Amino acid sequence: MQNNFSDLGIHIELQEHLIDLNITIPTEVQKKVIPFLLTRKKDLVALAKTGTGKTAAFGLPLLQLINSETNNLQVLVLAPTRELGQQIHANLSLFASYNTDISIVGLFGGNTIKSQTEILKKTSHIVVATPGRLIDLLERKLIDLSNIYYFVLDEADEMMTTLRDDVETVFKKIPTHTRTLLFTATMPGTIKQLVQNYLSKNTETIEADMAVIGHRGITHQYSVVEPIEKLDILLHFLYAREGEQGIIFCKTKAAVNKLGKNLAKNKFSSGTIHGSLTQGIRDRVMGQFRDGHIKVLVATDLAARGIDVKNVSYVINYHLPDTYEAYVHRSGRTARAGLKGLSLTILQKEEVVDIIDFENKLGIKFIEVKKVDASSIEENNTLLWARKIFKTKPSRSVTDDFKSKIKTIFHHLTKEELIEKVLANHLNHLAQTNKGKQNK
Repeated sequence: MQNNFSDLGIHIELQEHLIDLNITIPTEVQKKVIPFLLTRKKDLVALAKTGTGKTAAFGLPLLQLINSETNNLQVLVLAPTRELGQQIHANLSLFASYNTDISIVGLFGGNTIKSQTEILKKTSHIVVATPGRLIDLLERKLIDLSNIYYFVLDEADEMMTTLRDDVETVFKKIPTHTRTLLFTATMPGTIKQLVQNYLSKNTETIEADMAVIGHRGITHQYSVVEPIEKLDILLHFLYAREGEQGIIFCKTKAAVNKLGKNLAKNKFSSGTIHGSLTQGIRDRVMGQFRDGHIKVLVATDLAARGIDVKNVSYVINYHLPDTYEAYVHRSGRTARAGLKGLSLTILQKEEVVDIIDFENKLGIKFIEVKKVDASSIEENNTLLWARKIFKTKPSRSVTDDFKSKIKTIFHHLTKEELIEKVLANHLNHLAQTNKGKQNK
């Protein structure tokens, strides 16, 4: 049984560096992929879930296989988003820090073409890029792929869903001798077609712990609600798990913005991320989420790719995803690094029939969770109201004279009496509001 990196063929210098990084026990995908890359010459399709150590699975052997004494670009790694590309670049740079001769470059949007051109004039052994920026540099003839020995596609299923034309354009620029290493969490028809069109006929397929594609360690739940209840149910869940980090997925940018405003209005530590935001804003929000300053991230599918935060304890599907692959990638944001996690889907009645299809296709089991009752929602909303008052900043526009008049009205009340009266007033107002809604 291969229980350490020396069994996999990792050389002693890199092994010692991994120990310094507290990386000592290889994951299943690493156990299978590392020796394959070091000893075989075939193209590879690796079926592996997100959060299983894929970057080290291809990164560690490639660091051994490249020739750092030459100036040639030898490895190209393609990622669907800048966030994932940055994560891969950071991990590879960390792994390679034992050997200062190895140069790793990241090519993503958000940085100027001029600055990246200057970087490419220097020695670059490994390039991590997004398809759009790479094609831009290729069209300007600012990057040379003629000596590429290894071409890695990470989360290829996502790229083929959203960036298919770009991926195929890059493939056409890759030399025929290049060895292709394709990593994917699912095998939709687009991936099978890609393998048939661009990879060698004797391509090897490796599966790593895919018996349950929806991740061990993740509890899959759903709750059926009326459309008008959706936000209240969500707020109740978030209040009960306040302090934990989680991601809420919406289908559209507009839905992300709307939900983000509602969370901010209710004083949740939250942020939003989608493709229409500037790269600077996306980077800032992602940084705050990774550092734990933001507890709840509201995101679209593509914008959230590359989030590798160990402490994400739950994922909420505010809208059911359109594809099985999207569900796999969403749920894969939690239960990372061996931890447990929850994937909760908030459904409307007509969507319940789709759950069986997700179960059959992905080999997972959903547990129905009954929605909280009206009294619990009312209590939760009152707690949120109280928190809003607590977090409200005093108004500087109120004069001291007016404040004095208000204090005169309340001066004979104790703190407990004031709280009781304010609470009663709020509940009476709430009851009248709900009565008005029912009479419409």
